[in-house]
Amino acid sequence: MKRAGADNVVNIGLSAAIVSVAEERPRVLVVHRANETVDSLPFGPFDPLHHRTLESGLRSWVGEQTSLDIGYVEQLYTFGDRGRHQIKPAEELRVVSVGYLALTRGEPKTPDTQWREWYRFFPWEDWRDARPRVIDEVIAPAMRAFAKSAGKGDNTSEARRDRARLCFGLDGLPWDEEKVLDRYELLYEAGLVEESVRDGRVTAVDTSIQLGAPMMFDHRRILATAIARLRGKMKYRPVVFELMPPTFTLLELQRTVEAISGVRLHKQNFRRLVEDQGLVEGTGRTSAAARGRPAELFRFRKEVLRERPAPGFRLGMRAR
Repeated sequence: MKRAGADNVVNIGLSAAIVSVAEERPRVLVVHRANETVDSLPFGPFDPLHHRTLESGLRSWVGEQTSLDIGYVEQLYTFGDRGRHQIKPAEELRVVSVGYLALTRGEPKTPDTQWREWYRFFPWEDWRDARPRVIDEVIAPAMRAFAKSAGKGDNTSEARRDRARLCFGLDGLPWDEEKVLDRYELLYEAGLVEESVRDGRVTAVDTSIQLGAPMMFDHRRILATAIARLRGKMKYRPVVFELMPPTFTLLELQRTVEAISGVRLHKQNFRRLVEDQGLVEGTGRTSAAARGRPAELFRFRKEVLRERPAPGFRLGMRAR
């Protein structure tokens, strides 16, 4: 789209955070070509002449690029910061990207696409085994330095300390698994992720610290937005079943919820919640377990969408 008499051009792009879970690993589909050093999310242009809607455009080129038939799709946010997609400083092209979260159980069939575990990009988000060491050993000291860099007598310093405490559960505060984007934005502002230094927008508090694997352009910010949305959404909508096979054991369901949320859940409390919410029903069959006792197989009860206003997996049943 170009305004009459203007030299600047604005293009509309579509970016997709396509998520699946396999073997307790939450994965995002990335594009990695031989001539590129970092991963990117699948993205492509919106063609108003051929795409009836933004979502139809997304589904069209995702199918062309990845051979994936994505199921659940949800629009996230419009990302349009100046320079977010700028390849060369002199370029006038302004790309505004509409981000989407998509869920699938399929597998890509194109050579340039592959699955990456999303904790590769956000290693501080996985609390399933223990509190990540990187928080106390690297992030907390860096956040203290970032707060001090604002100068004495400046309210900015106190605001930075408070944000760090709330985002990363410092000084005994609880961990909020939904603050994925808030944490990434704070690290970006402090120059602790490669993208902020690459963009030249901030001075890093310590140039030797670059946390998590970087992504092209602002794609890690889009992915952070997608993870936060999915973690929040599954508490009041049964979207997690978009990632499950038609039949599954309750343990497989629990492990999938844990993989997405990044926290371990109390087994009996989880099963009680699933039963009380009426989310699943037994199939009368059992799994062919490779070891141990066979477990009962369940399937998602679609009727629950008509029975309850907000069926989902609230995480008050965390393991202690």
